[in-house]
Amino acid sequence: MQTLKRSLQLSGATNFRDLGGYAGQGGRSVRWRQLFRSDHLADLTPEDLRLIDRLGVARVFDFRGKTERLAQACAIPGAVVHSLAIEPTVVQGLKTLIDAGQLVTVDNTVGLMQQTYRDFVLDNSPRFAEFFGHLLADDAPLVFHCTAGKDRTGFAAALLLEALGVPRAVILQDYLLTNDYYQMPKANPAGLPQEVMNVLWRVQANFLEAAFEVVEADFGSVPRYLKEALGVDAQAQARLAALYLQG
Repeated sequence: MQTLKRSLQLSGATNFRDLGGYAGQGGRSVRWRQLFRSDHLADLTPEDLRLIDRLGVARVFDFRGKTERLAQACAIPGAVVHSLAIEPTVVQGLKTLIDAGQLVTVDNTVGLMQQTYRDFVLDNSPRFAEFFGHLLADDAPLVFHCTAGKDRTGFAAALLLEALGVPRAVILQDYLLTNDYYQMPKANPAGLPQEVMNVLWRVQANFLEAAFEVVEADFGSVPRYLKEALGVDAQAQARLAALYLQG
């Protein structure tokens, strides 16, 4: 049997990877070459586009805010692009610190990142509910992404894998793969220390855990959050399994 690679090793999107192969409900594996997560898709090369075309990617879900989308538009011809906009907040948080005369440190940057993830639950659940609505509509191959493919995309991937019954430890492993694949930008216009840049452009387990802590505090469990905030009840989870799990 051919072993499929999780990373597609594209030149223009270093964090474009497949969610296939993880064991979900009843031990059934997530289908390969159907669900992809990525960083932004504006710099894809002709060779990248030929590969994506062969994969049959027909749907794109873009979690970026308005300015991000205008600056780096999706470049996949023929794909239907759905905007599920979640405006970035970390840069504004850093600006607030700087304007207040505070030093930007690793600790307060980690705090900003954790709050971003809490806000995914507190403020942005409707966007993730829209995402699941599209997932439930049909099983055409798709990619969902944001700018770096790590935070908004990372939480979306975690929710999707949770709904498919993938264990949390495996979900965390997938989340942390960004640190293996994503090539952070070299530009540093604010002149931030490299250790701060590493917080901003990489992922840590405590970021994702901050979101799930809010889920469990406000809803009692992930299944209740899926049902009550995202509209993914037991029937919807069964349909997701039928669409995206093998056998």
